[in-house]
Amino acid sequence: QVESLYPRPGWVELDPEVLWCQFVGVIKDAVQAAGLHMRQIAGLGISTQRATFITWHKRTGKPFHNFISWQDLRSIELVNSWNKSLLLKVIHVIFTVLHFLTGNDRYLAPSFLTFSTQQSSMKLSWVFKNIHEAEEAAKKKNCCFGTVDTWLLYRLTKGSVYATDYSNASATGVFEPFTKSWNPALCSLLSIPMSIYPPVKDTSFNFGSADSEIFGVPIPIMAVVADQQSAMFGECCFQPGDVKLTMGTGGFWNVNTGEHLFASQRGLYPLIGWKIGEEVVYLTEGCMSDIGTAIKWAQDINLFTNVDETAKMARSIVDSQGVCFVPGFQVSVNDPYLCASFMGLKPSTTRNHLVRAILESVAFRNKQLYDIIVKKVRIPLQTIRADGGVSNNSFVMQMTSDLINKKIEKPANTDMSSLGAAFLAGLASGFWTDKEQLKKLRRIEAVFEPQKDSEEYTPAMDTWLQAMKCSLHW
Repeated sequence: QVESLYPRPGWVELDPEVLWCQFVGVIKDAVQAAGLHMRQIAGLGISTQRATFITWHKRTGKPFHNFISWQDLRSIELVNSWNKSLLLKVIHVIFTVLHFLTGNDRYLAPSFLTFSTQQSSMKLSWVFKNIHEAEEAAKKKNCCFGTVDTWLLYRLTKGSVYATDYSNASATGVFEPFTKSWNPALCSLLSIPMSIYPPVKDTSFNFGSADSEIFGVPIPIMAVVADQQSAMFGECCFQPGDVKLTMGTGGFWNVNTGEHLFASQRGLYPLIGWKIGEEVVYLTEGCMSDIGTAIKWAQDINLFTNVDETAKMARSIVDSQGVCFVPGFQVSVNDPYLCASFMGLKPSTTRNHLVRAILESVAFRNKQLYDIIVKKVRIPLQTIRADGGVSNNSFVMQMTSDLINKKIEKPANTDMSSLGAAFLAGLASGFWTDKEQLKKLRRIEAVFEPQKDSEEYTPAMDTWLQAMKCSLHW
């Protein structure tokens, strides 16, 4: 875990050199821990966090700035200005008419397009307005843009490979999933030069080899994949309707929509899950911030000692006694000013009530996103497969199962992003020949089935929704 830097209020950055050193160190440690030698590694798969990016000089390889995190708020003034602009309103009208006349879903997303601080597009626009060196290099076509995967590929190959894959590209907000290309109209609108973008390759693909100086031997790089799509692949969610719920630092619901690309809906957006040869699999995703972050914060202020005890603490009381936790430490997709807070505190409130309120907030937001998915995604949903550190919390898992009235499977290994990258690299290197072999490797540790009627939670959820309303636009 690379430590975030906060050079100014609202800015969140990562040091590219620290990230690089930790990346190389993790690989060496993992190989050593497995009792292997580097020459025994048939291929490397890279799974990385998606919307964090960097720009650098094509010739020298020198970065123009630190990685700008997906949590970063420096573009907030640009976002607000664009979202209130007359031009955006005109775009909405034009594409609403086009969608009405053609019925083509491609025109649906622009008909209610709004920008957010989480998107790379607005932060890229900020870079070219504020970092003169990047702007000058771009004019001479000497500026490279890359998410974490692209930067690592570039460094691993000593600058000989400059590329990304479809899963990472589709999560930047500047890649058009319908045409599977970088979006020239959006870039023109935001004054972002098209020359900065890397070529986009298949997800399971021979990207070249890591330079032999780094690991002692050249190691083929056989897969590059974004973390949530990688977790989806690791969970073997290969069929339309398969659902993956990741609860880590943030929370992500993903639905495999197969060959069908659903246009952005309010709260949901389309992604390319992976591309392997002629196969292109699309996903619909909804996300929520502050899942693991909120639990770690509670531990840091000594609400509990060990995260494993939180489920027991929550079950030790019948309810939260009206205490609600509103998450808002990180950027909210809908409201960057959402205020993190506890509401309903009383003299009788204990640590157990506070911990239960935090865990309940995770389950309530799972319910919200699930309801949106059921309403908007026109595909019958299959069994839900959960992963991420918070999926180890039996209270959250059971309450979520009750609220959505669906069975949820939890795998033995909850770090599915790593497993997905390994699966994809193994397929590309011929270690496995098809996805059916991967399904046989799945290990389910627990299955949570509904035990209570979801209506039993209605009073508590209504109170929590009221608390959420009070915390907006702080």
